[in-house]
Amino acid sequence: MKPVHIKGEIDAHVGDRLLEAVWREALWLINDDIATTDVIDDIMTHSFGLRWAQMGLFETYRVAGGEAGMRHFITQFGPALAWPWTKLMDVPELTDELIDKIASQSDAQSGAHSIRELEAIRDKNLIAFLRSLKQHDWAAGAFLNEVEKARLAQNSDDNITDASAPLSLHAGRVMPDWIDYNGHMTEFRYGQVFSDATDAVIKAGGFDEAYLAKGLSFYTVETHIRFLGEMSLADEFTIKSQILLFDGKKLHLCHEMMNEAGEVVATGEHMLLHVDSNKGASAMAQAPVADRLGALAKAQASLEWPDYCGRSVGQKK
Repeated sequence: MKPVHIKGEIDAHVGDRLLEAVWREALWLINDDIATTDVIDDIMTHSFGLRWAQMGLFETYRVAGGEAGMRHFITQFGPALAWPWTKLMDVPELTDELIDKIASQSDAQSGAHSIRELEAIRDKNLIAFLRSLKQHDWAAGAFLNEVEKARLAQNSDDNITDASAPLSLHAGRVMPDWIDYNGHMTEFRYGQVFSDATDAVIKAGGFDEAYLAKGLSFYTVETHIRFLGEMSLADEFTIKSQILLFDGKKLHLCHEMMNEAGEVVATGEHMLLHVDSNKGASAMAQAPVADRLGALAKAQASLEWPDYCGRSVGQKK
């Protein structure tokens, strides 16, 4: 998922060559009856595999070298590379006997699950790993954070061509760490998407870092979300936003989340108050936000209110 720069063209991928080194050694361990497929997989998943998910080979060994770092590690363990541990430059002949041994051990290890079940287990675990890495802004998680920040910056750009129509200021794709145990976009991520859409509206209305530095901002005081459909991993969505009210202090917004087919899968209704944090109280918006948001609200005043807005939770139409 993350592009990298390779300094020269080679046969196969760099990742494949690293994997092949481990694969060759694993084949020899089975061929020589040192270990079985499940033992080898346990060794990988319970030791260096856990580290490799968030630190690569060299960073892991740098830590192993202690305070003296990589130079000390190579000095201490480098001579071991000359010992006859490995058969890396050779590979066992893949005879019918060896193939049968590997296949039967693999069947005993994983045959209780179908391939689709194993794929689902793998994907759920990967999503959980990514969630953790994303939370700590590390490795693949840091890259996901960069992608998300770039997407938000692009989507929140003021590119309004017709202010009298619902605003299209936010779009995106369901990310791996947005998925719940049912395989669908989890509930709180809808809140995040609608929050991002709200940010896009107020940024289009002139809200920026300089305005925030004055102690002026918007605080959400009420939110209603309706879940009408399902979103799955990598599904694309767009948000249509409508300003229902802006009186200088109160900002009433409505968002509709649509899938690639143009179907509304969720709606969000939000009431925000403009606040002066220096005074710890609500206050009238100032320029340029008051002027630009006011102009947007005036342009959208002729739009019909969605029939679901302004109702309490559970209230019938």
